[in-house]
Amino acid sequence: MAFPWGALLTTTLLFLVAFSLPNAHAAENDTNKYNKKGELKKQRPAFAPTGWKKAKATFYDGDSKSFGGACGYEDVVKEGYGEDTAAVSIAMFKEGQTCGACYEVKCADTGGACKKGKSSISVTATNLCPDGGWCSPPKEHFDLAKTAFLKIAEEKAGVIPVNYRRIPCKKKGGIRFTITGNPHFNLISVSNVGGAGDVIEVEVRGDKKTKNWTTMKRNWGQKWQTDVMLVGETLSFRVRTSDRRHCIAHKVVPNTWQFGQTFEGKNF
Repeated sequence: MAFPWGALLTTTLLFLVAFSLPNAHAAENDTNKYNKKGELKKQRPAFAPTGWKKAKATFYDGDSKSFGGACGYEDVVKEGYGEDTAAVSIAMFKEGQTCGACYEVKCADTGGACKKGKSSISVTATNLCPDGGWCSPPKEHFDLAKTAFLKIAEEKAGVIPVNYRRIPCKKKGGIRFTITGNPHFNLISVSNVGGAGDVIEVEVRGDKKTKNWTTMKRNWGQKWQTDVMLVGETLSFRVRTSDRRHCIAHKVVPNTWQFGQTFEGKNF
């Protein structure tokens, strides 16, 4: 008896159509998860402290204009981080993604190097500790700003064992967006980010020719670039951090903006 190829073909097509339908629904659901401003209708839980890990810490000299070097922060004090900052090792830096992350660092020395009554401090990752010595991969290391190191340990100690954990970043005011570059190359510096603190994605959109969200590319640290024409547009930004939460700065930049200006949106 001949095999019923027609029936087999019909069954196969029905099978493929059935399995393709959920994907259509998924795309629809993906669209429906955002409101008109581009915000998620249901946010993930707020960033919470992580478990404790072990590392080492040293210190280095500098000032508010040098402590943010590898992350692109021009002045860590003016940009909302203060001088309690750290240059983190290559393994922790993650090519700039860790910039803005906040840590509680606790002195764990048992030989008298820890300051009495002040065993821990909150710091922000704002710089890279270069390859070599304590900061070579895969070591996890904090090269603290000297003023921060001296709050938890004696200067003569030089290097100390520490326990550390990620903690939520608490910021005053909103996320700041500084626009530099030229009409054909826009560079946005993102700073003073709360919550997880470390930005992994930035999107921008205007109100005229660029109404759709445009994903920006990390230039270095927390500087993000796009060659989309933004001049003359009222701008909104969507910022996503490592905990997958995101924050919308809706129309925070007026269409009269100029290069070199800083604008502030809401925060996590």
